[in-house]
Amino acid sequence: MKLSKFFYTTLREIPSDATMPSHVFLMRGGYIKPLSTGIYSMLPMGFRVLKNIEKLIREEMNSIGGLEVDLPVVQTAELWNESGRYTAIGEELLRFKDRNNHPMVLAMTHEEAMTDMARYVLSSYKQLPFMLYQFKTKYRDEARARGGLIRVREFLMKDAYSFHASSEDLDKHYEEEYQAYLRIFRRVGIKPIVVQSDTGIMGGKVAHEFMLDTPNGEDYLILCKSCGYQANREIAKFEREPYQGNANATPEKVATPHMESIEDVSKFLNVPPESTAKCVFFNFDNQLITVLVPGNLEVSEIKLHNLLKAKDLVPADEAMIRAAGMEPGFASPMGAKNTRVIIDEGLEFANDLVMGANEAGFHMKHCTPKRDIASFEVADIAEASELCKCPNCGNKLKETRGIELGNIFKLGTKFSESMGATYLSADGKSEPAIMGCYGIGVGRLMASVVENSHDDFGPIWPKSIAPFHVEIVTIAKDAELLEVAEKLESDLTLAGFEVLVDDREERPGVKFKDADLWGIPLRISVGKKGLVNGEIEWKLRTEKNFEMVAINAVLEKVKLFYAK
Repeated sequence: MKLSKFFYTTLREIPSDATMPSHVFLMRGGYIKPLSTGIYSMLPMGFRVLKNIEKLIREEMNSIGGLEVDLPVVQTAELWNESGRYTAIGEELLRFKDRNNHPMVLAMTHEEAMTDMARYVLSSYKQLPFMLYQFKTKYRDEARARGGLIRVREFLMKDAYSFHASSEDLDKHYEEEYQAYLRIFRRVGIKPIVVQSDTGIMGGKVAHEFMLDTPNGEDYLILCKSCGYQANREIAKFEREPYQGNANATPEKVATPHMESIEDVSKFLNVPPESTAKCVFFNFDNQLITVLVPGNLEVSEIKLHNLLKAKDLVPADEAMIRAAGMEPGFASPMGAKNTRVIIDEGLEFANDLVMGANEAGFHMKHCTPKRDIASFEVADIAEASELCKCPNCGNKLKETRGIELGNIFKLGTKFSESMGATYLSADGKSEPAIMGCYGIGVGRLMASVVENSHDDFGPIWPKSIAPFHVEIVTIAKDAELLEVAEKLESDLTLAGFEVLVDDREERPGVKFKDADLWGIPLRISVGKKGLVNGEIEWKLRTEKNFEMVAINAVLEKVKLFYAK
């Protein structure tokens, strides 16, 4: 492929809204073009990478028995009503009406459509198990689109769904998917961290996320370096150490003028943050939920959301808090009314705590929840942090950040029961199929590879997904140089390699800068000096220096390079 015939662009300046390396280089290298917030067009250079990733994923899905299908992105509201998700999902699900005034959705995920396809064919246990997968554009009306392809509104996803007659069979296939995911990510040069995760809108009971460990990640991960425990911070469990002080001390009101934060209060009273209790309020279906967690931790809204089975969980306003007898900024559930009180497990047996006095400018010392709060529920509702200990081995936990590369879920019968995807068992009974779900965001994986593999000049694509195998650069405008480049291109193409020839009338520096932005693993430069000795410059994208190689040895050397 001659660059003069290719459709491309490169940018010298960093786009003003790009902060993550992947966003910067995918824009500068002419891989993607923004069309709207969180919506990107894919230029030829980016499309080639995307298709290589798709090919790699397809190979791994086929290797574990996957059958590829294709499902509509536009679906009827009735289908989503069958599962209950039409009303359960918020504004991120785009709803509209067609010209016949029929309610429709633009699918953000395909559980309903895939279950509908399964029930169309499935009738007997003899047809189980099977796994169907697709590559499909999806639309999620994301409120926080960011980071280029990392978080978008329209995206390409590989989603797979398996159907089974027993939980044991699902467990077996789940492990096959797990291993296939590890192979996929390793083939693109990523060694993922695998964490337990929240099942969210997908439902089910067991889920794992495959994460790229990176400081630019939007997810927070909790890890134990001692025993290997790994989980998303939102749902991570940890060992509680209830604060123990003077259990017999009676509550004492003390002045804390203008001290509303835990940090300010603990410094002012000269007490550790873990000896305080943080009070947070939510409005759940017009009921005030008062949540209490140790002052050195935060409330996990995901844990609370799952506990309450809430569709919407919003902060309570000050009027609602005061109506329950509590004072915002200086609040506690002591003496409160008309509120549901939930305290974290770490406070159930704690004593001698500092809590709000429900009076502006005052707190209470020596509080003990079991003694001083009339009624409450106990639940795991605090977020883990590096201050906490591992729930398995008791050693200190580590916190890091990550980008989600893919996820797998054991859905169980959530969708098959509600949508009637059943089969006749060996003894003639009608049973719902047991399901699993397995997703990878293809564009996000492309961006994650750049986050994981780049230098100051551009992406360093792994051989498996690079847009071309070889880039040939002519160092000067010279017919003889172009003739050599064309001969190399012809030989390499016949041998099965994809070649990009930079035949532009540009300075070598410009060509080399663009070559770095395109991140092709191997660059061959044809120049007059080398040609005198029958040689070309051979440079790997991963190396700073080049070597001189005989022209007649190039083909075999490329074959050897790509055989490794």
